[in-house]
Amino acid sequence: MVDFTQARQNMIDCQLRTNEIADEAIVNAFFHVPREVFVEPKLQGVAYTDNDVSVGFGRHLIAPMIFGRLLQALNAQPEEVALDIGCGTGYSSAVLAQLVTTVVALESEKQLALTAEKNFRELAVDNAVLVEGVLEEGYATQGPYDIINFSAGIPFIPSTLKSQISDGGRLCAVVMKDGGIGKAVVMTNRNGIFSEHILFEAHVATLPGFKVDKGFKF
Repeated sequence: MVDFTQARQNMIDCQLRTNEIADEAIVNAFFHVPREVFVEPKLQGVAYTDNDVSVGFGRHLIAPMIFGRLLQALNAQPEEVALDIGCGTGYSSAVLAQLVTTVVALESEKQLALTAEKNFRELAVDNAVLVEGVLEEGYATQGPYDIINFSAGIPFIPSTLKSQISDGGRLCAVVMKDGGIGKAVVMTNRNGIFSEHILFEAHVATLPGFKVDKGFKF
């Protein structure tokens, strides 16, 4: 029988803290959200390994260390609103919900959306709102957002998302190239001037459904 509480603590000690993820709000968010709940029972035993874990329909929970580093770069604040693109079964949104006032969790796959809503209810994640739509388009209806997070890798950052980043807002993603190593990127909007900064290299599973040869180039 797996002791998931201990597994969660081991994840924090061995994957987060050793990789200089020192923000206590982020560490606490990882500890308070049970990662195993968001995967199928047969995969719960590997939920806390330093790997992507499939949740079906081409979606994954990305490795905790990479997710933690992305969150640290986003520098989420308690009063902010976040858009989580491709939320899958809801894990990334549930973690973000510990850090901000509201999370808009965007999912295009109906079955995953239903599962995410169920997980939010059962874990009392009351500040995450599930919406369905095309991932590549974001969700302008509730924008602009202080934070835009992609729950997995993407082939490019869609240009349409520029208008959904608030003044002072940040967008973070791992941009993957065919057959290559991806680059974790943070984009910031300062008075309508957008700047991009490459954070680190990473290889993660990618979100399906994105067209090619569009978006910002890095």
